[in-house]
Amino acid sequence: MTTPRPIPLSADDARRIALRAQGFLGAPDRRAGVRGVLRHLGAVQLDTISVLARSHELIPYARLGAVGRRTVDDAYWTDTHAFEYWSHAACILPIEEWPHFAFRRRAYRSRPHWNHELPEGAYDQVVEQLRAEGPLTATELGGAKKTSEWWDWSGTKVAVERALMYGEVVCVERRGWKRVYDLAERAIPAALLHDELDDAECLRRLVRLAGQSLGVGTRADIADYHRLKGEQFDAVIADSGLVPVTVEGWGKPAWADPAALETAPRGRHRTTLLSPFDSLIWERARTERIFGFTHRLEAYVPKPKRVHGYFAMPVLAGGRLVGRVDPAREGRTLVAKQVTLDGPKAVPAVAEALVAAAGWVDCTDVRVERVDAPELRAPLTAELARALA
Repeated sequence: MTTPRPIPLSADDARRIALRAQGFLGAPDRRAGVRGVLRHLGAVQLDTISVLARSHELIPYARLGAVGRRTVDDAYWTDTHAFEYWSHAACILPIEEWPHFAFRRRAYRSRPHWNHELPEGAYDQVVEQLRAEGPLTATELGGAKKTSEWWDWSGTKVAVERALMYGEVVCVERRGWKRVYDLAERAIPAALLHDELDDAECLRRLVRLAGQSLGVGTRADIADYHRLKGEQFDAVIADSGLVPVTVEGWGKPAWADPAALETAPRGRHRTTLLSPFDSLIWERARTERIFGFTHRLEAYVPKPKRVHGYFAMPVLAGGRLVGRVDPAREGRTLVAKQVTLDGPKAVPAVAEALVAAAGWVDCTDVRVERVDAPELRAPLTAELARALA
């Protein structure tokens, strides 16, 4: 069997394909709503940080606009629509993908070493308590921590998290940011509750889904989407349905979703703030390659060493990343603690993104504290005043 000749793409082709695949180019599918976004992306990352909102709320907001925050949570967690599991990180995943994570559940079950010691009998006790009383949080199961240290889990927490990784227990929602656990036999639809698929079939599915969600990507891009190993990608790429391409300036082999190559990406670009955990930009090397934009989350960087701010959110406009905003809230004022602009042309887009985000979180004003280029502070303030008027 001959290897198909790679299809050549320009760098702009690849950028637009990626934007459309991630839901930022063309009219948003409002009828499908938040659930449509989840299925389109295949995974929505969760994170504890909440500035304007939590990341899993910011993801659909960036694509759909001002969808209600309660609507977002209801869409994820009602009608057995989704489950939480380890994908790119802790992610919300479409319920129909439960069988395709069997390879990971098997790997966890055979894992010889753990960071936390499991007390004797704790696992069975948690499972039986959930069977009798569930769904429950770790606190309701008996307490999540032995001490106030975040990492010092109680035996109950160790047991229920182990059961979650094994697939005997499922996180069915977040309540006050706490995981709510229930037995998989009760929470997962019967037709999906199995580990029958072998590793190769699971991996083929996840590689294909990652390629569809990215539009086009390198080996590292596609493998990283669901945190697969390079050798796992290599084992299934030929049968994944993705097609080889070459992208101008990438210097690495790449693959694309064939459906993404059938029509040229056209339509309206979104102008929006992006969560640092958005799948458009969560892989740093890919973001640099596609957008020429270097970004990293500085929340865990000591304050004196931060360059762009605690939770700097890239600004997407016209299919480009044109700046960053480190936001905060004071009452009904959205505070742009630090703004980084990619030149004067970025001013209107950054102002538009700030005003839209303020409206979404019920703020009536926007205040700018610091602009990296002082000469752009007055134009930005004036643009914000016009947009808010």
